[in-house]
Amino acid sequence: MGKSEFALERDWESDRRSAPRWVFSHVMRHKLVILAMLVGAVGNALLASAQPILIGRAFDAIAQIEPDLRILGTAALLVAATQVVRGLVLQLVRNFAAETLGQRIERDIRDELYVSLLGKSMAFHDLHPTGDLMARATNDVRQINFMFNPGLNMVIGSANFVLMPLFVAPGIHPQLLVAPLIYLFSYGFVVVSYLRELRPASEAVRRNFGEMNTTLAEAIEGVETVKGSAQEAHEIERFQNSVADWRQAFVWEQDIQAKFLPRLLLALLIAGGLLHALMLFRAGAVGVGDVVAYSGILMLFGFPTWTGQFAYPRVAAGLAGARRLLELVTARTALDENPEGYAAPIEGSIIFDNVWFCYTDAEIEACDIGDDATALEEITFDVVPGQRVAIVGQTGSGKSTLCKLINRIYDVDEGRILIDGVDVRAWDLAALRRQISIIEQDIFLFSRTVAENIAFGKQDATREQIVAAAKAAQAHEFIVAFADGYETVVGERGATLSGGQRQRIALARAFLTDPAILILDDATSAVDSETEDRIQHAIDRIAAGRTTLLITHRLSQIRWADLIVVMKQGRVDAIGSHEALMAASEAYRDIFARYD
Repeated sequence: MGKSEFALERDWESDRRSAPRWVFSHVMRHKLVILAMLVGAVGNALLASAQPILIGRAFDAIAQIEPDLRILGTAALLVAATQVVRGLVLQLVRNFAAETLGQRIERDIRDELYVSLLGKSMAFHDLHPTGDLMARATNDVRQINFMFNPGLNMVIGSANFVLMPLFVAPGIHPQLLVAPLIYLFSYGFVVVSYLRELRPASEAVRRNFGEMNTTLAEAIEGVETVKGSAQEAHEIERFQNSVADWRQAFVWEQDIQAKFLPRLLLALLIAGGLLHALMLFRAGAVGVGDVVAYSGILMLFGFPTWTGQFAYPRVAAGLAGARRLLELVTARTALDENPEGYAAPIEGSIIFDNVWFCYTDAEIEACDIGDDATALEEITFDVVPGQRVAIVGQTGSGKSTLCKLINRIYDVDEGRILIDGVDVRAWDLAALRRQISIIEQDIFLFSRTVAENIAFGKQDATREQIVAAAKAAQAHEFIVAFADGYETVVGERGATLSGGQRQRIALARAFLTDPAILILDDATSAVDSETEDRIQHAIDRIAAGRTTLLITHRLSQIRWADLIVVMKQGRVDAIGSHEALMAASEAYRDIFARYD
C-alpha cells in the first residue's frame, strides 16, 4: 500500500492485490446478504426443476386407459404452489438481496475512492484530469453496482439452472445425462472465450468515456476562455471527436455481444436431447411422461443462455470499472501523512537548505535535477520567527512554488526545509498544515454559505468568531449587504462574488485559523487602492508576532518587509533590505522599473 497524504481510521482494509480481490473483499463484508441471495437462487432453481417433473407425471396419469385425475389434480396444485413460492418468496429474496448488495458495495467503494482521492498529493492531481476522475468516481462506480444487479444476480441464478439438469436427468435415465454434460462443457468454453474477447472492448468503452468526460469538463471550466477566443466551433469539433471514439468502442463491444454463441448451442441441445429421449422411448427405456419431463428439464438451460448475453457484459463492464478505480486507489503518492511525526506549536523559524524541486511525481517519474523541468535550484535562506519576508521576482521565477513547499503541498526533490529546526517531512502533516495559512491569487471558494467558507479551516468556529474575522479582513460590510448576509450561498468557485470579495473572504478564513505562519501570494491583487489600504492595516495586525511571507509586485507592500528575497529563473538572485537591494541588485531594480 502506498503512502498517503491524508487517511481516515478504518475498521477494515480492502484487498487491493487485484480488481477481483478488491471487489470480493467488499462483498465479504455483507455475508448475510450473500446468503440470502444464494438461498433464493438455489431454491428458485430447485422449484423450477420440479415443474417439468410434475408435468411429466401428469402426462403419465392421463396417458393411462383410465386417467388418474387425482394424480393430475395433485400435480396441477403442486405446479401452481411451486411457482407462487418461486415468484413471491425466492425470486423476491434473491432480487432484493442482489440489489441491496449492489447498492452497499457502490456506497463502500465510493467512500473508499473519495477518501483516497483526498489523500493524494497535488502531484497526483496535476497528472490526472478532473473530468476523467469524475467519470471514474461516478460512472465506473455505478458499473460495479450493475455488475451485481442485474449482472451477478443473473449469473448466480443461471448457474443453478445449469446445475439442476445434471442432478435431475439421471433420475429419469442415466443416458440422458449425456446432452446436458456436452452442453455444459461447450457452454463453459464458449463463455470463457467470449469474456476474454469482451474484456478489452469493455475497457476501451470505460477509457474513452473518461476521455470524453475530460474534454467536456475542460470546455465547461474554460468556457470564458473559449467564448473570449471565439473557439466554440473548435471545441465542439474536439468534443465530437471524443464522442466518436467512445461510440466506436461501444460499437465494438456491442458487435462482440451480438456473437453470443450459447444461443446456437441451446438450439442444438434441445434438438439433440429430445432426439436422444425419443430413441430411448422407442426402445422402451423411458415413458412418454419421462420424455415430456426431460424436455422441460432441457428448457432450464434457456435461462442461463438468454440472460448470459445480458449479464456477462455487465460483469465485464463492472470489472473494467473496478480496474480503473483500483488504479486510482493504489496509485502511490510522494507525500506521507506521517501521523506519528513531530507535532508542536510552531514558533515560525523557516530554513531553506539547498532546496531543489521540479514538477514531477517522484513516485511516478524520477526528477532529473538540472533538466528543463526543474522549477527551483539551490534555494538557501533563513527566516527568523516573526519576520516579514517579501518574495519578489518576474513571472515564472518560482515564487509561488517556493511557498507551496513550506506546508508540503509538494515535497522537495533535494535539500530540505526546516520549520523550528525540524524537517517538514518529519512533521505530522495535519499538525503542520493547521498552523500555516496560504492565501493565493486564485481563490477557491466552495458552493456553500459565506459563513461556511470563512470557517472552512476551523469548523467549530462560533458566529462571533466568524464575524470578527470578516471585520478584520474588511469583508463584513459587503457580506451584511447581501440579502441573506452570512447565510448567502456563493456560486461554484465563488462565481457570484467579485475578485476583491473572494480575496477578502479568503483573508477572513486565514485570520480565523490564527496561523503561526502566514503566506500571502499576491493576496490583494484584485482590490482597489482604498480597500487594499484597509486590508493592509488588517494584515499588519495579524502579522504582528508571526512569520509572514508575502509574494507581491506592489512596491508599497515590499517596502515594509524585514527581508526581501529576489527570485530569478528558479534561483535566489539576491537577499537583503530594500535599500541594500536597490544599491546592489540589478534584478531588484528591474522589478521596480517595471512596476513603478
